[in-house]
Amino acid sequence: MTQTLTPVRAAAASAVLATTLLAGCSSGIDPQEQATAAAGSEIAGPVEASGATPRLAVSYDGGVLVLDAESLEVVGQVPVDGFTRLNPAGDGRHILVTTGDAFEVLDAGTWSEPHGDHSHHYTAAPALTGTEFAANKPGHVVRHADRTVLFHDGSGLVEMFDPHGLADGKPAVDSHTTADPHHGVAVELANGGLITTLGDEKTRTGIVVLDRERREVTRNEQCPGVHGEAAAANEVVVFGCQDGVLVYRDGAVTKISSPDAYGRIGNQAGTDISDVVLGDYKTDRDAELERPQRVMLVNTTTAAMTPVDLGTSYTFRSLGRGPRGEALVLGTDGLLHVIDQHTGAVTNRIPVLGAWTEPEKWQSPRPALFVDGGTAYVSDPAAKSIHAVDLATGTVVRSAVLPQSPIELTGVGG
Repeated sequence: MTQTLTPVRAAAASAVLATTLLAGCSSGIDPQEQATAAAGSEIAGPVEASGATPRLAVSYDGGVLVLDAESLEVVGQVPVDGFTRLNPAGDGRHILVTTGDAFEVLDAGTWSEPHGDHSHHYTAAPALTGTEFAANKPGHVVRHADRTVLFHDGSGLVEMFDPHGLADGKPAVDSHTTADPHHGVAVELANGGLITTLGDEKTRTGIVVLDRERREVTRNEQCPGVHGEAAAANEVVVFGCQDGVLVYRDGAVTKISSPDAYGRIGNQAGTDISDVVLGDYKTDRDAELERPQRVMLVNTTTAAMTPVDLGTSYTFRSLGRGPRGEALVLGTDGLLHVIDQHTGAVTNRIPVLGAWTEPEKWQSPRPALFVDGGTAYVSDPAAKSIHAVDLATGTVVRSAVLPQSPIELTGVGG
């Protein structure tokens, strides 16, 4: 399903393209590829930029918007049928668009190329590349140690690749198949090992650690309802359970139990500069839709769990981490709650949007949080808008109205 942007300002694109081709320092980009990218592009391209140009991707019912992360202006709109999910591919340029039967590759149109002692930076029109990974119920996407891992819920297939090869088409793919299909997740380790969840279509029980030859190293099946993962400092990986978390460290797996008999941590946010992982926290086993008001900080070094009562609810799209490891939670009160990762103290509450209510269906639009460096981006479906928050000053520094109501939000650094 390859679709490109509607042709706009092709003449201007060709003029700037000609200037780019005559530039004194060769970019190593094929001229035919440049011409193809420039034709039908609102943004002539590839166009050389003075620095890396971060971009955001916002899904909506019927496609994906691509925005300039600095100005929040729409630089591209790519039609995609059906409900989609978005994940950075891991190379700073491409985004994986999860459709009904594939992970499709979207070129966000921003990248950098090393050139001796410096780099050249480029922008171009965003477009689906035509590269896709066919999948039976495509599920989680995980980026770790310069590898990207795709999990196929319907078959148990795990696909692993170097995302930097996406610029040249479909990269070489390594694969592994779990014992049974299930809604799972997998992480490839820096040493080539692999961690996958264990389960079947009815139950999920834990994780198994495999070496680079896919021989079993260890497993732990004390994790009912295992869901989600997050990596912390020193390649510690955390997996959520209905009664705590499993922590992988240096070839071993340990369990940290929740303070409540049913204390589900299903979505986590980690960072490689901190040994603390932020997780959602639900305690009502029978709730059809629990709107929790506590989050959990899991210290993977001390095994301490610190609950934080926000005084407001939040959703699975509300979790993030700041540049110093601070925990960030977007509340339904419209505030961005900033939490000290070590003490659990809420150090700031930043007003971003109006109060909102979590919808009943998880696919329905609701505000989402995406963090890139010192900037937190918050989408507002009700107002068809997006906001950029400077975490250093605790203020909204820029807002923009979108042509479509946003659903998911992510980005790439260029």
